[in-house]
Amino acid sequence: MTRTDDDTWEITESVGATALGVAAGRAAETESENPLISDPFARVFLDAVGDGIWNWFATTDLPDEILQAEPNLPQQMQLMVNYMASRTAFFDGFFLDATRAGASQAVILASGLDSRAWRLPWPDGTTVYELDQAKVLEFKASTLADHGAELTGNRVAVAVDLRHDWPAALQQAGFDPSMPSAWSVEGLLPYLPAAAHELLFERIHSLAAAGSHIAVEAPSPDWMDEEIRARRRERMDRLRGLMTKVDPQRELPRTDELWYFEEREDVGEWLRRHGWEAVVTPSPDLMASYGRGVPEGVEDTSPRTQFVSAVRS
Repeated sequence: MTRTDDDTWEITESVGATALGVAAGRAAETESENPLISDPFARVFLDAVGDGIWNWFATTDLPDEILQAEPNLPQQMQLMVNYMASRTAFFDGFFLDATRAGASQAVILASGLDSRAWRLPWPDGTTVYELDQAKVLEFKASTLADHGAELTGNRVAVAVDLRHDWPAALQQAGFDPSMPSAWSVEGLLPYLPAAAHELLFERIHSLAAAGSHIAVEAPSPDWMDEEIRARRRERMDRLRGLMTKVDPQRELPRTDELWYFEEREDVGEWLRRHGWEAVVTPSPDLMASYGRGVPEGVEDTSPRTQFVSAVRS
């Protein structure tokens, strides 16, 4: 799964497969006894592609051999579902608050299998711009159309690679930079090199009028910690080895092979330096605020991130 410049992918490959993994988490939460979120379309995407590595962390049917070797694994996998549920709730709430406050344009960068244009109660007059690679957008729209899903807002698909000139494509699609807008950067930054990370925020800043809002899932300050990375890799290698013995046909994904471990400026600090009023919430605090905190005695294996919300004054 090694990354290359200008690489592309099908929905079941590389970065595309990670979008299916997130959908599996949202489906698991939606179908739970006390769901934090409701995403009825997540299961639709999974049914459309069939079984695969994307179903790994949301499965409830683990082989006995793995449970004996890793007795805490079910709780750790549930933590991942809790993280995805909390993340989804955060961005859902952000968009509804921002658009009700007057941002009539919502921009979802690297929209993946995000179905907010079909499931959120957007205020009248809101336009939702979804930016992603063409194959991802085509799969999402055709799958939901086949399912009979109806849009709840004015959706505009912008097929573009975020490493290219996406501001031009966005404006050609009708985006008006003179009007307040709401932006989401969710599940994206680790997949961008540091230079592209910096350029992304410079471009957003150049397009966001006063009164615009942004929400970001950002790497935590210990993103580059070598010890933490080594522990994560050791744990994943151990699980991969166990799974290979039990089910040679199922290979666990190494998502960190798709990430760029490069130094980058803290997102909250960058936004404040550029005139945004930003609030930063570490992911454990966000999960706890939704009642999805880490149980005592369980190792926290959820992503090490922080959630940033900001308004341009």
